[in-house]
Amino acid sequence: MRVNDGRPIIGTSDDIIAMVRWLLFVAVLVILIVAVGGITRLTESGLSITEWKPITGAIPPLTEVQWEAEFARYKQIPQYVDVNGPAGMTLAQYKFIYFWEWVHRLLARVIGLAFAIPLAWFWYRRTIPGGYKPRLVALLALGGLQGVVGWWMVSSGLSPEALDRVSHFRLAAHLLVALFTLAGLVWTALDLRGLKRGEPRARLTAFGALALGVLALQLFMGAMVAGLRSGYVAGAGWWNWDAWPLMQGSFFPEGVEWARGALSALVNDPYLTHFVHRWWAWVVVLILVVMGRKLRARRQRLVSVAVHSAFGLQVLLGIFTVWSGLTLWIAVAHQLCGALLVAATVWGAHALGRRV
Repeated sequence: MRVNDGRPIIGTSDDIIAMVRWLLFVAVLVILIVAVGGITRLTESGLSITEWKPITGAIPPLTEVQWEAEFARYKQIPQYVDVNGPAGMTLAQYKFIYFWEWVHRLLARVIGLAFAIPLAWFWYRRTIPGGYKPRLVALLALGGLQGVVGWWMVSSGLSPEALDRVSHFRLAAHLLVALFTLAGLVWTALDLRGLKRGEPRARLTAFGALALGVLALQLFMGAMVAGLRSGYVAGAGWWNWDAWPLMQGSFFPEGVEWARGALSALVNDPYLTHFVHRWWAWVVVLILVVMGRKLRARRQRLVSVAVHSAFGLQVLLGIFTVWSGLTLWIAVAHQLCGALLVAATVWGAHALGRRV
């Protein structure tokens, strides 16, 4: 048994490497489910499965009778009554949106198993380094919380009094819990990699916390934009400057509803949420440029390149998403890149907090 940072290290270097690979693999799955979640949202598929069955729900309808029963349940919710019913939705169209929500939930189950089973194995073999068990249990709990928050979100669109979509606040909670879990997975994997090298755990510096906090606010506003469907209010058209950097021909959008106050407008008005999201992005860029310079000064060039590449691509995808009128693959790429930006920023904050 070796000792590092005042804590015992149980297991061999190969055990620690295996844990790092496991955590990064789960992180990749979380990034993937964020992208699938984007497809689910953009195809309006999230309310297609009206029951929460954590175990039996893994099996989709297999017969025409089962499909008709599922479709009949869907026909009772406001999204069908107010939108898809009047549009003449067919069973084949329902099967399409059901597919994406089923894939989203199935992937969530896979992530749960991909984390829980190896965790149990490492725990049984007593190879988890000292001090890491509570953190790993917390990550497992976050995964369980994500499932609960996901159903809480879906349920907001099922009641007869609901709108034809889920609560944008609950959607934001669902996305942010996923990205917080991703951040925890990446940070823990990096700590374990440092442990193998004999390095103490990284600390979260004040600047690292600032960078992550600024990014978290941007992600929250992005979720507001998604939940309120604010992406459509800017206009559209390739290279249409009235859609970006302007909004329908103006820098500051017209039509913001101020009647309930500025704070209410900030989180409920589609024009204002879109405006803040697109311009707060440049605050994020400024902070991450500074992070990149700090990383280069510490000879962390690869991490700096990762941070710059992630936020640069994310800004371009955001602009193209608006110009395209929310073309599916571009909007999904924007959400996927957002998850990659979280991973890169966590990597940067961790590198700045290494005590070597």
